[in-house]
Formats: sequence, C-alpha cells, structure tokens
Amino acid sequence: MAILWFKAFHIFFVIAWFAGIFYLPRLFVYHADATENSVKETFKIMQRRLWWFVLPFAVLTAITGIGMLHLYGSAWVAASGWLHAKLTLVVLIYIYYGYLFKVMKQFERDENQRSAKFYRFLNEAPVLVLLAIVILVIVKPF
Repeated sequence: MAILWFKAFHIFFVIAWFAGIFYLPRLFVYHADATENSVKETFKIMQRRLWWFVLPFAVLTAITGIGMLHLYGSAWVAASGWLHAKLTLVVLIYIYYGYLFKVMKQFERDENQRSAKFYRFLNEAPVLVLLAIVILVIVKPF
C-alpha cells in the first residue's frame, strides 16, 4: 500500500515541477524580447519566484522516486532496463533545471546574449524528454 502513496505523490510532484519547467523558458522568451527596463525587471521577479516555487517539487520528486526504488528493491531495479533509460532521462531533466537557474541568473545580471528563438527551442525540448519518460514508464519497452 505504501508504494501506491509514493506513486501518487511522485506523479503529483512531477506534474507540479514540470509546470514550472515548461513555463520558465517561456518567460525567458518574453524577457529576451522585452525592451523596457520595467518589463525586464518584472520578468526577473517572475522568473526567480517561479524557479524557487517549483524547486521543492523537484526535491520531492527525487525523494518519492528514491523511496519507490527502495520499496521495489534492488533486484527489481537491476532487472528493469526501461528504468535505467528513464533514470538517465531524469538526470538530464535535473541538469536542464540547473541550466534554467544559470540562465535566470544571466537575465538577473542583464547578461543575456541569446535570442527569443533560442528560448523557444529550450522551452520545447523537455516536452520530448517527458514523452519518452512516460512511454518508458507505461510501455516498459525493454
């Protein structure tokens, strides 16, 4: 029964975290296009608040995920090839989230040198990773 609680909370935390992951780069798109200082300052506040708001969801996603791995046991983890692929993608998402922090700090210092088009791509990339994760978890192709 505990595993079901871990799964429920894990899914909730992933959804909440990804809401931020999808929206933060969209703010970067608008920020990169902004020309007025007051608008840029507003985007800086929004970006910072969003990043810190979803950080606990990123942490809780990891905690509940590790909890499920523990409950399933090492034999199950070792035998689940799909899980290894999923965990690799999850690590990439955490690296991506860290990169968003770096970009946010560049915007805070008014050091952005990238175009809105770059941030549009950055905004869309995690959608494909999330799709791959969902397929791996549901279909378990290997």
